[in-house]
Amino acid sequence: MSPRDPATQLPLTPAVLHILLALTGGERHGYAIAAEVEETTSGSVRMGPGTLYGSIQRMLDAGLIEEVSRKRPREDDERRRYYRLTGFGQRVLELEVQRLDRVVRVAKRKHVLGDAGAV
Repeated sequence: MSPRDPATQLPLTPAVLHILLALTGGERHGYAIAAEVEETTSGSVRMGPGTLYGSIQRMLDAGLIEEVSRKRPREDDERRRYYRLTGFGQRVLELEVQRLDRVVRVAKRKHVLGDAGAV
């Protein structure tokens, strides 16, 4: 496998997975990413600044996301950095969701989820 093979990034940490999911909705700055993750998980996932920005830096280094130059700098807070998914990041996310789907299917067949997981 080459270094750019999306499968080399799997499995994703929960923080990275949720950041990628938040960025599927478009460009976001750090605080907006954290707020969306908290909202979409009904508060079960909360990221402090260390986790959020440490994950973002690793994701930038891996090519999963990229920093975006804002087109309206006067309207945006200049201290905020905005991020978006790269094509590579999108592919990694797709592979991870497929991987998780396979895990859930196995769990359902084995009745791990009880009646709630019935197929």
